[in-house]
Amino acid sequence: MPYRIGADIGGSFTDFAVLDETSGAIRTLKVFSRPDAPGAEVVEGARILAERAGIPPGEVTYFTHGTTVGVNSVIQRKGIALALFTTRNFEDVLEMARLKIADMYNLLSRRPEVLIPRERVFGIDGRLDADGSEESALDEASVLEAVEAARAAGAEGIVIALLHAYRNPAHELAAKAIVQRIAPDMPVFTSAEVWPIIREYERTITAVISGYVQPRIARYLTSLQEALASVGIACGLRVTKSNGGVMTADQAKRDCIQMVLSGTASGVIGAAYVARLAKLRNCLSLDVGGTSADVALITDGEPRFGTGEFIGEFQVFIPSVSVASIGDGGGSIAWVDEHGVLKVGPESAGSSPGPVCYGRGGSRPTITDAFAVNGWIGQTPLGYGAVTVDRDAARRAIGTLAGRLGKGVEETASAIIEIAVSGMYAGVSAVVSRYGIDPRSFSLLAFGGAGPMIASFLAREIGIRHVVVPTTPGVLSALGGLIADLKNDFVRTVFRDLTAEALPELAQELAGLKQRGEAWLRQDQGYHGPAELSVSAELRYKGQSFELETPVQAEWIDGGDLGAIAEAFHAEHRRIYGHFDRRASLQIVALRLVAAGRAPKPELPAAPPADGPVAIAGSASIHLDGAWREVPLISRASLGAGHVFAGPAVVTQDDCTTCVLPGHIVRVDGYGIMHIERELAEGEAP
Repeated sequence: MPYRIGADIGGSFTDFAVLDETSGAIRTLKVFSRPDAPGAEVVEGARILAERAGIPPGEVTYFTHGTTVGVNSVIQRKGIALALFTTRNFEDVLEMARLKIADMYNLLSRRPEVLIPRERVFGIDGRLDADGSEESALDEASVLEAVEAARAAGAEGIVIALLHAYRNPAHELAAKAIVQRIAPDMPVFTSAEVWPIIREYERTITAVISGYVQPRIARYLTSLQEALASVGIACGLRVTKSNGGVMTADQAKRDCIQMVLSGTASGVIGAAYVARLAKLRNCLSLDVGGTSADVALITDGEPRFGTGEFIGEFQVFIPSVSVASIGDGGGSIAWVDEHGVLKVGPESAGSSPGPVCYGRGGSRPTITDAFAVNGWIGQTPLGYGAVTVDRDAARRAIGTLAGRLGKGVEETASAIIEIAVSGMYAGVSAVVSRYGIDPRSFSLLAFGGAGPMIASFLAREIGIRHVVVPTTPGVLSALGGLIADLKNDFVRTVFRDLTAEALPELAQELAGLKQRGEAWLRQDQGYHGPAELSVSAELRYKGQSFELETPVQAEWIDGGDLGAIAEAFHAEHRRIYGHFDRRASLQIVALRLVAAGRAPKPELPAAPPADGPVAIAGSASIHLDGAWREVPLISRASLGAGHVFAGPAVVTQDDCTTCVLPGHIVRVDGYGIMHIERELAEGEAP
């Protein structure tokens, strides 16, 4: 029988979702991640799936993978030492950036240190005009001089970002050829090949991040490919992308900027799938893993997309699922600073040694340890039996902090949880302010190994009444990668007034984008199903500084329907800003095309109907709101469609634990999805 596997390698666990293409059944698994030996966790997962689930590696026909190795390389500053070649007199492009203060509410804030210091930035001679025509030829001698200077400065790779390369890449490609001729051992990257967008800083920083992480990503993916081959999985490796699609691993090694947000995007795609099943019109997805918590906005079952998402301290200007990091993960470490103040994060215990209660050598208390001390977890093993929670060890670890604070152990554990929730509250507040939404009208869809554990605490603080927990929340990111479509973005900067005179050029550029999109699907990805080509235009009123991406029909461009294009922009401008101006002239800055090939989607089976009342597996002593209380312990596997029960309660399953607070009612829908709804207080508006 053929099987499709989605894997998500996180900071603590590696998750697997396996789809039986014959029966449609989905199996799941968690194993500990192995950052010390990339690919080892995949070998272990394949072994367990073969032994326990009878899934032979040779029958795996599709394997896709989401990873955070790219974003972690930037956050931890573990990329290669790069040199940057710019047009002469534009050497300060990274330092100048956009001349924005790092934190608009902190006048003393500082911008992050650049990834390429000024002593490794070199100007070369040659100049293009804004229309792409050559003002002065590229000077080979200056390129040779820059290469020698880069070597002397310790550079391990070179990024070339020259003025107006988005219109004409000739100078960048010529400089690249010179570097490859005299320094064939040195990787070289050009901004036009990475992502040819207008604006020098945006194009340059995107190319810099791509070059910064490329060697590490390439080595990582090669190790993973070798690991798959070693266990007999011969279908090839696909990688989830920042835009919510997938691509081959070989392409990911070259175009690694496209997968730098791979892991977080997989989770949002999985969450959007569940939102459609649960018929949620508006929801915030909450993905809490071992190292971080991320939130995304999902409307009518579709996630928001955008450009300019942050990779650590830097923005990257590629199309991506809009995900905001809002706080700490389950493995984030609690500590007391020199002033005696309790803090949580940003350092994480990761997979090794992990939280103290995991018994893998950890000694510093984490958020997960706080939940263990207060009784929310530890009644059953975690991670498919991989972890037996040691609550006594967690108490001893948090006891060291309690002693410094002069508080009780449970009180300190509660404070750790409250600090984590307050950090997430601030992060969610920033997200909802950015989109201008009222969180009280949204549901909170919680997933990740720690998401359902902390979701009700967060929802209580921000006023969300409805929390949704999928059937397999701990491995939803792996499922997201499994169902993600083949998808790639293409852009062509044109920068013309939107007039009849521009139509021939627009039609020509669109034809080129279509050709590239079809070739990417058929030749690069080996896809032979129906292709979906979506077109948009970056438009603005003449005189505006920034543009809006506006969906348009290819027929409007090919048929010269300027009125339809203009009306689409007016509508988008009104939707975003509340006003529009039909009298104003328009400019088209760029054409974009998304090429997609649909992946098969599993049909999740209906949950078995409730057979009698909710089965109580036992009881748990939890410390909540300053007091101990006994609450029912419920196994998720025993719940059927139609079951209803009231909180407080603890719901256990193989991949996570769900905490249900007092005043909440849990209902199980026809797919087995849990809906946790807070009861209205007297006089409270629904």
